[in-house]
Amino acid sequence: MKLTVEISMYPLADNFIPPIKDVIAAFNRYQGVEVFTSATSTQLFGDYDVVMDALKAEIRASYEQYGMAVFVAKFLYGDVREL
Repeated sequence: MKLTVEISMYPLADNFIPPIKDVIAAFNRYQGVEVFTSATSTQLFGDYDVVMDALKAEIRASYEQYGMAVFVAKFLYGDVREL
């Protein structure tokens, strides 16, 4: 099953750009996850389990490295690029 996720990260820190860049870079390292980044969000495309595993791991890693942050995500069934 394919999944599309649109996710935004809002670090609760004065220096908020490095955590965002690190999370995006981490998503780009996953085989089977295609990443498209815009000015306000990042879209992830791929197999449901692969995308969800990437989200789980990288949100956790972000909290462990940078502390407080808000993640806002939209989950869409399928690959919306195919519509």
